[in-house]
Amino acid sequence: QVQLVESGGGLVQPGGSLRLSCVASGAIVSINAMGWYRQAPGKQRELVIDFTSAGSKIYVDSVKGRFTVSRDSAKKTVYLQMNNLKPEDTAVYYCNLGTDYSGTYYPTPRWGPGTQVTVSS
Repeated sequence: QVQLVESGGGLVQPGGSLRLSCVASGAIVSINAMGWYRQAPGKQRELVIDFTSAGSKIYVDSVKGRFTVSRDSAKKTVYLQMNNLKPEDTAVYYCNLGTDYSGTYYPTPRWGPGTQVTVSS
């Protein structure tokens, strides 16, 4: 079994920054692919950004230039750095342990419980 736990969420003012972490534990050697999703109240969960051996890919235009993803292999941790946060970034953020097929991310049923990010003054 693989467990994922997100952390780093919280309340931040517009223009602020947060760094979310997703730590993997259990039956996992390394994180080769991961997706960060978010779900705002009343909306469907959406894929925001992923990373694979080919690098990272952003799926939400509004976060381009503001969100980046990185990995610490030794710690089995993936980070989501979020800068210049906006109220519309308010959501529960989830990480998903994916599969890397030739540099393309494919989600799996392995999810973390999520961490709340609230951007408000």
